[in-house]
Amino acid sequence: MDAPDTSHDLAAELTQVLLEDHDVPAVLTSIAELAAQQLSGDRTILCGIILKRAKRNTVVATSSAEAQQMDEHQAGFDEGPCLEAQKTESVISVPDVRYEQRWPDYMTEVRGHGLRSILAVPLTVGTTSTAAMNFYAREIDAFSETEIAIAKRYTEVASQMVAIALRIARYAEDAEDRRVAMESRTTIDLAVGIIMAQNRCSQDEAVEILKTASNHRNIKLRELAEQITTAVGQMAPATSFEP
Repeated sequence: MDAPDTSHDLAAELTQVLLEDHDVPAVLTSIAELAAQQLSGDRTILCGIILKRAKRNTVVATSSAEAQQMDEHQAGFDEGPCLEAQKTESVISVPDVRYEQRWPDYMTEVRGHGLRSILAVPLTVGTTSTAAMNFYAREIDAFSETEIAIAKRYTEVASQMVAIALRIARYAEDAEDRRVAMESRTTIDLAVGIIMAQNRCSQDEAVEILKTASNHRNIKLRELAEQITTAVGQMAPATSFEP
């Protein structure tokens, strides 16, 4: 039997998640929770999302604490169906973990938690990252062809939302990096000004004095600059930004 076409409803539901006033981790968690609900029915399905970026695997969202633990094991061992789905861009199904010979270290952990079958489906999130969803069940052969089709349909829709959420997170990281850099520059410039006044020297000479002191004391330039400006102004300087 073909899986019912619920893509329109899923898109609307996932878009609503993205539009709500959540931070990015909350959005990704909601996507994992909705994914687990799609396949749960009268049983419990666990779901997690693993992202690989800059050669590092990170568990970015899960539907439960147990799913978090299982995905962290997988990322730690650097082996498992989710990572295989990322690498091959294909669906990986493990109908009975008791007889699975691949990923031996990770499979030992899965068996120890009483989980019996796994489904991993790749997500399309961009050219610089790869990601996949893991579904875990306590039943043997829990994922039929119909349920695999449902999972694939969900991930096709969810991929767009995950990609948007990750892009938002990347922009936020870039903005924070710029803010820190500007604050660092402000602190150093103030310290240079203080040194110029105290030593009656040029800006270039003050910069060299600051760098030399930083090297001799083996502390970062910004840390030394903060010490100088705090000693004079009794508080650390701050950079003002337009809202």
